Amino acid sequence: MKITTTIATILSLYSISFLVYGTGVTTAYAQSDLQTIKYRNLVIDLGNGVKTNAQLTYPAIGKGPFPGILLVPGSGAADMNETVGFIRIDNQTGSKIYPPAQPFWQISQYLSERGFAVLRYDKRGVGANYTILDSNVWGNLTANDLIQDSTKALNVLIQQPEVDPEKISIIGHS
Repeated sequence: MKITTTIATILSLYSISFLVYGTGVTTAYAQSDLQTIKYRNLVIDLGNGVKTNAQLTYPAIGKGPFPGILLVPGSGAADMNETVGFIRIDNQTGSKIYPPAQPFWQISQYLSERGFAVLRYDKRGVGANYTILDSNVWGNLTANDLIQDSTKALNVLIQQPEVDPEKISIIGHS
């Protein structure tokens, strides 16, 4: 009797899904609203009145402190996401399309989903979308400034409560 009731229930549900969706195929969707990463915006004091924006990403699930990773930008104007725009012409409309690539954002997401706390920061004088905010600061940038900036960012990363200061890695990209 139980097996007959079970089969009848399954067939009923199948019939209802056919009426609602038009086919016997049911699609299962992932929970896109499940938070896997947390974010915290920070400001790093680079000295001499220069500050820059930064963001720490870390796992929403699991118990920290987590191993820390500092993402260090290379040459050129770079925001914390290392945003780079590409121009493409739409063949149908002739309009320009600018889909940006954001490798540091993607790397931080990937690593934080896998158990790492990641700090990335805007290069001095640069803001979102690699916009130069202060041409004087950007124009007078030296290699020593970049070394000092990454050192200060590293110290900020180490001080975060979500980060294990004994497990730190640095990733540079250019």
